[in-house]
Amino acid sequence: MSRSFFSPSLVLPLVSGALYDLPCPSNLSVWWNMGSLLGACLVSQILTGWFLSFYYTAHEDLAFSSVSFIMKEVSMGWAMRSFHINVANFMLGCIYVHIGRGLYYGSFRLYKVWASGIILLVLVMLAAFTGYVLPWGQMAYWAAQVISSMVTAIPKVGGEVAMWVWGGYAVGNITLKRLFSVHFLLPFVILAVVLLHLLFLHSSGSGNPLGLDSDCSLVRFHSFFSVKDLLGVSGGCCFLIFMVSFYPYSLVDGESFVPCDYMDTPPSIHPEWYFLFAYAILRSVPNKAGGILLMLSSILILFILPELWYGHMESLAYYPLCQALFWLWVANFCVLTFVGSQGADEPFISAGEWGTFFYFFFFPLVGVVQQLEDRFQLSFKGKKSGRLYINGVIY
Repeated sequence: MSRSFFSPSLVLPLVSGALYDLPCPSNLSVWWNMGSLLGACLVSQILTGWFLSFYYTAHEDLAFSSVSFIMKEVSMGWAMRSFHINVANFMLGCIYVHIGRGLYYGSFRLYKVWASGIILLVLVMLAAFTGYVLPWGQMAYWAAQVISSMVTAIPKVGGEVAMWVWGGYAVGNITLKRLFSVHFLLPFVILAVVLLHLLFLHSSGSGNPLGLDSDCSLVRFHSFFSVKDLLGVSGGCCFLIFMVSFYPYSLVDGESFVPCDYMDTPPSIHPEWYFLFAYAILRSVPNKAGGILLMLSSILILFILPELWYGHMESLAYYPLCQALFWLWVANFCVLTFVGSQGADEPFISAGEWGTFFYFFFFPLVGVVQQLEDRFQLSFKGKKSGRLYINGVIY
């Protein structure tokens, strides 16, 4: 008699191989803790979101009052909502650090792992946007109006696509119901992609900070790294508890606490902080369609990053000039985030244009600089030993 697919004799070895006996490089640093933090964030978002869905009403006349009811009348409702909001912000921050670590240490060489991670970034961004709209406050409504109208830039069919998204001729009650449905289902889609992401990671193995082959120095995941991950998750929980207790809405725009008014446009409409870099890129192009295309390209360019990497070494640890470029790019990302929060006037317009140029120019530039550094290092080693090495050839 054939064994069931979910038989313990089949499942337990898989779980053990993925969580207990998983071979990992022995020199993984604290930057590899972001994965476990993100997993904990996803689980907490699903649980708190499930609780909030008991009391939320997806109706344009009742959404704001239902959120107020959660905050004021439901036992521990204020804590659940503020925890849900702060974990969302914390999760996006961890994702950006996680991707930055992958850029610095060349983790994108594992392309299936990298591509599934970028897909997760897009899905989490979509979940964050739909969740931001649900309270149907002043900023939430107008943000939905601005973002959803971007599809009108699609040639010929843009208007029809916008009507399909809105469920009518404008953003309204049907739009809110659709966004709530998408927001409720997305975490489960994200969870499925996370499992696929982990499957790719465990089949190929993790890279290490040196970017070298680590088959000769592998250790078990437990307890070498499970304890480190548990410590990182505990630190993240302490930080979130502090934020929820003392600064629960420090990252929330004040207009979000005002019921939406269809006849009163806010003086400044801007997204949450984790979208501000993309918003600055969008505003840097006068043409609407060009700005939207460039904004989407700021994420999609990460898919083709492995094709722009020409270095012999995976990690930037061996490329001093590339390290300087990387940290300039990180600083530029922060500048774009700040520019996106400011008004559309000088000097922020010029700063956004130059920041956008460097954001995209960094990716091909770092590949060229890597080639130059490889040639210099190989020729320097060759002169030291009395021989000349160029691209691995002895002259």
